[in-house]
Amino acid sequence: MIRRAQRWNIVWVVPIIALLIGGWLLYRNFAAQGPVAHISFETAEEIYAGKTEVRCRSVRVGVVKKVRLEDDLKSVLVDVEIDAAAEQLLRDGTRFWVVKPRLSAAEVSGLGTLIQGSYIELDPGPPNDDRVNHFLGLETPPATNLSVPGLRLTLTAEAAGSVTVGAPIYHRGFEVGRIEGRRLEPGGLGVSYDAFISQEYRDLVTQNTRFWNTSGIDISAGADGFKLRTPSFQAMVSGGVSFGVTVGEVPGQPASNAMSFTLYRDEETARKSTFNPTLKLLLLFDQTVRGLSERAPVEFRGITIGRVAEISFDLVPDITDKRIPVLIEIDPCLMRPEAARNSAAPDSGFLHEAVARGLRAALKTGNLITGALYVDLDYYEDAAPAKIETTGQFISIPTVSSGFAQLESKITAILDKLQALSLEETVTEITAAAEEAKTTMAESRTTLKEIEATASAARQTLEDPQFRELPADLRKSIAALEKSVASMGPDGAVQGDLLRTLDELRASLRALKSMTTTIDEKPNSLLFGRESTGNPQPKAPR
Repeated sequence: MIRRAQRWNIVWVVPIIALLIGGWLLYRNFAAQGPVAHISFETAEEIYAGKTEVRCRSVRVGVVKKVRLEDDLKSVLVDVEIDAAAEQLLRDGTRFWVVKPRLSAAEVSGLGTLIQGSYIELDPGPPNDDRVNHFLGLETPPATNLSVPGLRLTLTAEAAGSVTVGAPIYHRGFEVGRIEGRRLEPGGLGVSYDAFISQEYRDLVTQNTRFWNTSGIDISAGADGFKLRTPSFQAMVSGGVSFGVTVGEVPGQPASNAMSFTLYRDEETARKSTFNPTLKLLLLFDQTVRGLSERAPVEFRGITIGRVAEISFDLVPDITDKRIPVLIEIDPCLMRPEAARNSAAPDSGFLHEAVARGLRAALKTGNLITGALYVDLDYYEDAAPAKIETTGQFISIPTVSSGFAQLESKITAILDKLQALSLEETVTEITAAAEEAKTTMAESRTTLKEIEATASAARQTLEDPQFRELPADLRKSIAALEKSVASMGPDGAVQGDLLRTLDELRASLRALKSMTTTIDEKPNSLLFGRESTGNPQPKAPR
């Protein structure tokens, strides 16, 4: 019996289903594949195909598929497969770098990769830029990601100094940003820095802000002693940058992204950068200007108002003039407001009046060790009358000799007077006085020897045992003397005998007085004796 073959068999269900599943998986695999980015690095250190991940803000967005050398053998090309969901991250401005343990003077980073392994960090570029697939990888991680809001500026300097990538940026000693990168300008004419200021501090940067290097140690000496100013430890290790507005200057408009600023070598240079010399004066000195250099300060009673612009004989057209010409520049804004307004022009009436009242220029010593000089403007009450003159194309104000020049002239006058003296006679007298001094010294030595002999004899006498017993004998003599004196006191025997003797002497004196009275009355009593009666009666007259 012949049967007709069946066109459909249930056995075919299984391969058909398997074919559909395989096709769906294949479609899903191709659909899930994202674009491939080609990144160029100098080396493939810590980069492994099929293992090293690509992350954006610590979220996996791809994996390394292939690592190979470039044709010139100077770099490696890393093929990275990005997930389809992260395809929009590949655009112009996107940055790639390898996150691995790094130890530098500025910071320590990537320690977490010691356990989980290194990976490639992706920092997406601006969202409106074009899509690209070829990138140049960074060998050093940037300080901040482009997605972090803030102010990004460019700082230019003549030399790199100690400011490195990652160095902090300070405002009034508070950290407000970081240096993201540095590079050498084309032709080697300077160095450029990429600076980042945090979003909350971006308004502190204005168009007239000054940036300066704060990496070094500042040592200065003044009237109040030595001063030592040091930045933070981090700034000393990795360098640091500070910024601010010059004192007395009004802040300008806020700065915008990509603006360029000059990075000065120190704060003093940044402060002087606002110097605007609009007043030029010529000074003619009759003394040497050794120690005076260009850019030396011009001060008025200790306040810097200008600087020395040029020292050259070319400033004076008269070649017979032997005075030293010095051209100075003055910024009127550094003077008092009324002086700044009145002295805007060199031939202003303010300068004429000031010179008439004794304004003079002089050279003063700014450093006794180096001998550096500066120009000092001040009023001198005893200055000779003078006026402003015109020398060539400049206005010239009168000058006076500095303190050292006056001292030199006085010393010269003293030496001239000494030279006029009769030095030979003086020397002869000095020689005679010296001879007498020698004789006196010899006699003094003899006298000293005699004094020494006397002192030695006195020392021997004092050390003699008999002399040491002398105080005891002296005490005994004093005791005997006190006893003798006591016998002559009111209660002593000598005192009683003396009183009796005095009584007898008084009785004798009374008897002698009575005898003298009798002889005076009857002189013949010495021959006839005294009358028996004691009451004589006068005889009757004949």
